[in-house]
Amino acid sequence: MPISSDEGVGGMNDNLLHNTLIAVHILAVIAWMAGLLYLPRLFVYHADAPVGSDMDKTFQTMERRLYYGIMVPAMIAVWVLGLALIWFDATKLWGPSFLGTPWMSTKFTGVLLLTGFQGFLGASRKRFAKGTNTRTGKFWRMMNEIPFVLAIVMVLAIVTKFGDARFGG
Repeated sequence: MPISSDEGVGGMNDNLLHNTLIAVHILAVIAWMAGLLYLPRLFVYHADAPVGSDMDKTFQTMERRLYYGIMVPAMIAVWVLGLALIWFDATKLWGPSFLGTPWMSTKFTGVLLLTGFQGFLGASRKRFAKGTNTRTGKFWRMMNEIPFVLAIVMVLAIVTKFGDARFGG
């Protein structure tokens, strides 16, 4: 949807700025989702590694690097870019009323749940590092499905814009 041909931030027109924000936001979401899907998978195998073994130490290194090197920066980027898009959409595209639509509420709830899930994974990573994990590989296999289910719901909400009459919902 064309926004404007006026000069925006740094001489970039609003349309280009909006599309760039969306593109970088999507890339950050991909990186974040990769981590949210991979860390529980690492935990599946880590749960079976004897505490203090070479395998345990290898998993701890992999998990720490994934969490702090990819997941935390990606989550921060998702939030910053998402908030920038909310500001942009509220001030230049749709007006603030879109924040109360069912699709936006679904998206925001999903992001909050994924953020909480990342916090849970971070606390679990620390338990693995201390050798105090009590959860089984089976538990982590089930947890591995949570981010994907949330992603399905969020993508359907965003793409269909359900419940928003402006988009036929």
